[in-house]
Amino acid sequence: MYGTGLAKGLRLTLRHFVESYIDDLRYGFRKYHHSTDNFGIRQGTQTKGVITVQYPDEKVAVPERFRFVPFLIVEDEDHPTRAGKDWCTSCGICAKVCPPQCIWIVRGNDPDTGRPVPEPEGFFIDIDICMNCGYCAEYCPFDAIKMDHDYELASYDRTSHHIHDKEKLSKPNSYWRSIAPTRAYDEMLVRGTWEHKDAAKEARRGSASSRASAPRPAAQQAAPAPVATALAAESESATAPAASAPAEGATPWNEDEAKREERRRKALERKAKRAARGG
Repeated sequence: MYGTGLAKGLRLTLRHFVESYIDDLRYGFRKYHHSTDNFGIRQGTQTKGVITVQYPDEKVAVPERFRFVPFLIVEDEDHPTRAGKDWCTSCGICAKVCPPQCIWIVRGNDPDTGRPVPEPEGFFIDIDICMNCGYCAEYCPFDAIKMDHDYELASYDRTSHHIHDKEKLSKPNSYWRSIAPTRAYDEMLVRGTWEHKDAAKEARRGSASSRASAPRPAAQQAAPAPVATALAAESESATAPAASAPAEGATPWNEDEAKREERRRKALERKAKRAARGG
């Protein structure tokens, strides 16, 4: 009131103005030299004086949820079965939800049959049109699109260099885990695996086929005999007259007990079938 707030603001501005010169004198004009590693101090909470970042020699770390031009996830090169394979299935959802319509997809076809295959043959994004909204990554049902942290994309070629093709957009899954470890971990918990779901399915199918083709040990081959014996004994006891008709003075036959006996018999049959197949 009566100009007190204005006076406080001017006093604070004057103090920062004076401290900027005092701080330079205290450092002996070594504050912005490349050999002096005091960037963390100048960007801390106790800093004084000028706190301008000397870009591009100095760069502030971007947050993990920072988003810029999208990129496509591919499997790492050291993956046992899907090295370099795309997570993208060229479903086209990203192109449909893109507000500025800057995504173009060319669906791949099988050269023998001509039928479409679930992988893109071409993928293009015009980064001059892209508004970095992240809708493509948000709506992708296969976690195949992520938002990059690389914001230094300026060039003198505005025609072809700023249209990113599939080769430029494809980056390994390990790169995404390195720039956004927390988000990658949360997505892994939801997905159930660090890999793509197709890779996990292939691994399960491979392990199941290897178990089926492997010769069974002698102990497993002899295992069905006791199960079959128990099943025969159970079926005999279930069909015996004494079991179907209650004795005089005993509790009448309950329908729930019959259902339990039926479930027990079916469980023994399933055990016998699994033992016959080798586990």
